Amino acid sequence: MKIKWYGHAAFRITTGKGIRIIIDPYESGAFNGALSYGKIDEEADIVLISHDHADHNYVKNIKGKYILIDKAGEDDTLGIKVEALETFHDKSSGRERGRNLIFVVTADDLILVHMGDIGHVLNGELLKTIGKVDIVLLPVGGFFTIDATEASGMVTELAPRVIIPMHYKTDKCGFPIAPVEEFTKKQANVRIMDKAEIEISKKTLPANPEVVVLRHAL
Repeated sequence: MKIKWYGHAAFRITTGKGIRIIIDPYESGAFNGALSYGKIDEEADIVLISHDHADHNYVKNIKGKYILIDKAGEDDTLGIKVEALETFHDKSSGRERGRNLIFVVTADDLILVHMGDIGHVLNGELLKTIGKVDIVLLPVGGFFTIDATEASGMVTELAPRVIIPMHYKTDKCGFPIAPVEEFTKKQANVRIMDKAEIEISKKTLPANPEVVVLRHAL
């Protein structure tokens, strides 16, 4: 499985069989230019949208005859199992920022979880439903989502082998959110990559949990 970070919360997952899953594509230049990552104009077979905000739902430039999943439920298509779990974008049951989907993707004998813009800690029922996690794509910037401390607690609860931070302040994101260092300084095992994509298999999963910080592709 290859995992490419475009920027913000947007990723492309490419399975061993070449199935391309794009998650939470943003609108380049959204919010009066505050989000200035480049355009995502690649092909996809499956597109996952966690919620209907411009920095997560922009599919106009996505190419190909893809399957769109933007509602809670289970899908099994193209050999990929996707479970979308309903959560909230805030700590007030959605009254501030609405709903959010967590995606649990099973492919290549790996379980990858994209947390979307989750804005609250996980309760016992959600933890049980999510179950075992190999890789988590986790917002860490705070303000609109969980912050670095809450994200660290989520890592402890989910016990993934690989943690890839997302939704934090960069040179391309002018949102009032924290940089990734607020999260990584709380972690014991951090690898800073000089590239946007990493390949992971069941055999190459680290023995101990590892935070992998990717460079945004766009």
